[in-house]
Order: sequence, then C-alpha cells, then structure tokens
Amino acid sequence: MITLVGLFSKTPEDIAFKKNIDQFKKFKKLVKNKKYSEALKLGLDYLEKVPYNHDALFTIGGIYYLKNKYRTAISFFDRALETGDSDVEVLLMKAYCHQKLQENTIAFECCKKIKELDPKNKSMINLLSELNS
Repeated sequence: MITLVGLFSKTPEDIAFKKNIDQFKKFKKLVKNKKYSEALKLGLDYLEKVPYNHDALFTIGGIYYLKNKYRTAISFFDRALETGDSDVEVLLMKAYCHQKLQENTIAFECCKKIKELDPKNKSMINLLSELNS
C-alpha cells in the first residue's frame, strides 16, 4: 500500500481551520490588552468565517456593552445563547444591557433563568435587588 505524504497531507479545510484558530488567539490577545477597537474588527471578521463561536460572540457582545451599544450587545448575546442557552454569564450580561435600556421586564426574565441555573449567583441577586428598588 502506498501512503501519500507532504503536499497531499493537508487539506484546504485544515489550513483554513488553523488560520481561524490563529485569528481567534490574536483576537483574545487584543481583548486582554484592552485594544477593543482592533479586537472588534478582528472578531467580526472571525465571526464571518466561524459564525457560532460562543466565546467570540460573548466577547464581542461584551465589547459593545463597554461601548454603551447595548442593543448591538444584546444581539450578540442572543446569538451566543443559541449555541448554549444555559450560560449564566451571557444571561447576566444580557440582563445588564436590558437594565441599561430600562427594559426591566426582560432583565427580570434573564434573572429568572439565571436563578434556575445558579440560585446563589451573587451578581444576579444584586441585579434583582436593583431592579426591585
């Protein structure tokens, strides 16, 4: 049996996958260094290639939250929740966005979901007390 190696051992999908991983690592590094504008550009480009990366969606939503673009942040948090709707951190950030937009009913709903998943979550408890006052 003949085994082909070298040029034929890597498929175009493997190469694209490695490029995507490298781009994601660079994106995370930019976020860590608080270079949010650059990170946002790179992250949005990354999401065009890998549209449902949970971490990228959450991180980009977080950047928009920091930029006070709450509606845009919510859209990314919603997409992240499509990939895993039991993520307490995403639900919490979405609740904060709704609170900032004076949409307390929706913020309460997010807190209710968090309470089901993590009843002792301190951030959720604090947010509920703020919403009730």
